[in-house]
Amino acid sequence: WDLTTKKSVWSAIAHTGYVRGITPNETGSTFFTCSDDKTIKQWGLTVHSSSLSSETNTNYSSFTNNAILPITTYMTNHSVLSIDHHWREKQFATSGEVVSIWDESRTSEPIHSYKWGADSVISCKYNPAEATLLASTGNDRSVCLYDLRTSNPMRKFILPMNSNKVEWNPREPMNFILANEDHNIYSFDMRKLDKALMIHKDHVSAVMDVSFSPTGREFASASYDRTVRIFNTDNGRSRDVYHTKRMQRVFCVNYSVDAQFVISGSDDTNLRVWKASASATLGNNAGRKERKEQLNDTIKRRFAHMPEIKRINRDKKLPKVIKKQMKLRHVSTSAARKKTENRKRHSYEGDYEIEPERKRVVVRNVT
Repeated sequence: WDLTTKKSVWSAIAHTGYVRGITPNETGSTFFTCSDDKTIKQWGLTVHSSSLSSETNTNYSSFTNNAILPITTYMTNHSVLSIDHHWREKQFATSGEVVSIWDESRTSEPIHSYKWGADSVISCKYNPAEATLLASTGNDRSVCLYDLRTSNPMRKFILPMNSNKVEWNPREPMNFILANEDHNIYSFDMRKLDKALMIHKDHVSAVMDVSFSPTGREFASASYDRTVRIFNTDNGRSRDVYHTKRMQRVFCVNYSVDAQFVISGSDDTNLRVWKASASATLGNNAGRKERKEQLNDTIKRRFAHMPEIKRINRDKKLPKVIKKQMKLRHVSTSAARKKTENRKRHSYEGDYEIEPERKRVVVRNVT
């Protein structure tokens, strides 16, 4: 897609099954797709002149599905649920029944395969700084870390519910976030996996996808509750929420390279482009106007602790269904908190300790 014209510049009937993932190679000249039809295909953004006429070759919008063929096809023994290409090497990782590491020049079978308990691995992602580190999430509520220099997985820990997506922070590559089905997003430090760094709340249904901004200071999330939210990495509450009346369950979200736009894909078969900052003006700003906006942002941060400013930042226009679900969840969490406090109050000193919520997130560490 061309974001400026909002038109499709390339399309092809790539697979016979549901397309589960897409990722570019290390140079951005080609990209890979994976599907339920047990195939992985490599595609080029340009079509060879031998397959198209010169007139068609200069107009991307006139490409026909029959004229575009994959560069390479990789066959697997199982459905592929996600794919991620290495940022430096000519290799990519896929997840399905197992986590597989593929070499671009080797189409017959993967060079490595990892399996640790899970019947199905939902997502996988390379670390943006450590070339041999890979993370994955499984349907047994597990999150695994792999060192590609060894033949066995490295670390594994269990959460209360499944995680649908794992994403590394591009600026702090020791940290990663998990989009979980318990309506929350969890930040973790890979050096200390016994507790979460931060619990990001506000969604009222399963979080399907997360994506970091190129700046590493914020990330966007897509949820089954039909909203897209933007979180700061150091804040447990969302700073902005996007929704429309026609938008259905949101399955994927991503940032543009310049961090100014957020692209979301929902169940109503539409792609939507949002401004990463809703109040930002598009185009070139005059120097005086830009300085005024910077001054306003500084004033907001300076007085953010005041109750009136907190209320303005906290109150957002939301659909009635989401507001009702938020109220019900607040009632249930308040009741659980009161029950825990009563138990501690009526117990002997030291017999009943309340464990922090960030520690309760990790059910078990597996070595």
